[in-house]
Amino acid sequence: MTDTTRWWWIRHAPVDSQGRIYGQEDLDCDCGELALFTGLAERLPADALWVTSQLRRTHQTAAAIHAHLPPPPPAPLVEPRFAEQHFGEWQGLSHEALRELRAPEWHRFWHAPAHERPPGGESFDELVARTAEAIGELSERHAGRDIVCVAHGGTIRAALAIALGGPSEAVLSFSIANCSLTRIDRIAGAAGSHDPDAAVAWRIGLVNFPPHGLLAG
Repeated sequence: MTDTTRWWWIRHAPVDSQGRIYGQEDLDCDCGELALFTGLAERLPADALWVTSQLRRTHQTAAAIHAHLPPPPPAPLVEPRFAEQHFGEWQGLSHEALRELRAPEWHRFWHAPAHERPPGGESFDELVARTAEAIGELSERHAGRDIVCVAHGGTIRAALAIALGGPSEAVLSFSIANCSLTRIDRIAGAAGSHDPDAAVAWRIGLVNFPPHGLLAG
């Protein structure tokens, strides 16, 4: 017997960071473009478990979507392990300042290679590890359900790294836009296996699906 737990990942609404790296800084987001949230509300499943990180931009985005769901779901579960990568001393720097600081090691798609830990922060690989732990626990606790998780670009890339099962560096090339939808199914209970980890398969249905595209159905 298998259980498919469907994860619907949404990156939070846009943040006016003034061109600076904000990582785990607790900034507000802009929820003024209603079409982003009506499109998402039309696509998301009813009776889903909702989850956010502890950062308020995910709470604000979830509330903006809930305003278009009849009836609004219960308040989301707050899971700090789904927070964005902590960039330590790099938080608050402009992207240009970091580029100059790290030249010629500037990363084309992310702030650093997956294995590198910024001073006072954490590596992307560490983000993948905590994300995997939280996904596993929630998937076991709510097996077979739809889980809508409003999180961050790094967290969603981490979820893709877990599903793909390869080197985490590879997923840093994925673009994850604000308010985009990524759908990943966790399928547990593969026949003939007594190893819980080996008995889990993953299926990726959507990556970075644009919210305006959702309006077309």
